[in-house]
Amino acid sequence: MGTFGAENLTCVRGERMVFRALSFRVEAGGALVLRGPNGTGKSSLLRLCAGFIAPAEGQLTWDGVAVDDDEHRARLAYVGHLDAVKPALSLRENVAFWAALHGGAVDAALDRFGLAALADVPGRYLSAGQKRRANLARLLVSPATLWLLDEPTTALDAAAVTLLAGVVAEHRARGGMVMAATHTDLGFGTAATLELGA
Repeated sequence: MGTFGAENLTCVRGERMVFRALSFRVEAGGALVLRGPNGTGKSSLLRLCAGFIAPAEGQLTWDGVAVDDDEHRARLAYVGHLDAVKPALSLRENVAFWAALHGGAVDAALDRFGLAALADVPGRYLSAGQKRRANLARLLVSPATLWLLDEPTTALDAAAVTLLAGVVAEHRARGGMVMAATHTDLGFGTAATLELGA
């Protein structure tokens, strides 16, 4: 399914150098956990990998070749640290929006994340943990190979953290890749670690 990587990435936000000459590789079935104090560039790196911002220097690669933006966006799913749940839409409608883009099964995704009983509840009434699980359910309605997760366990209880680890393990077993920024143990099993700000 390929290898995703970066060569000599430099990220500048405003006037500040966030990181310089950063290189990494994530193989099919692999996971890369981003660690480091706040402000060291974990979220910026994920946003750069998603194509939301451009590097000041360096490039992203797929199988050693510079990524084509359109092809790259088609093979990734990004879950940021803010929950993209529309308050007026039901939980099912929120996830169905993403499923419509990719053709995934909404009810199966909700069931997997323990949300089936809340499917008709408007987003405004969901707890922080329920909103986080709704955003993670988006991963299951997308065929994306590369998952980019920014603090994915925020607001999750221990059972939901374990559930997420299982979903990630299944994705990796199918050859999928994961990059995740975190301050906590994600339970992802064997994973490479990239320390930012070291």
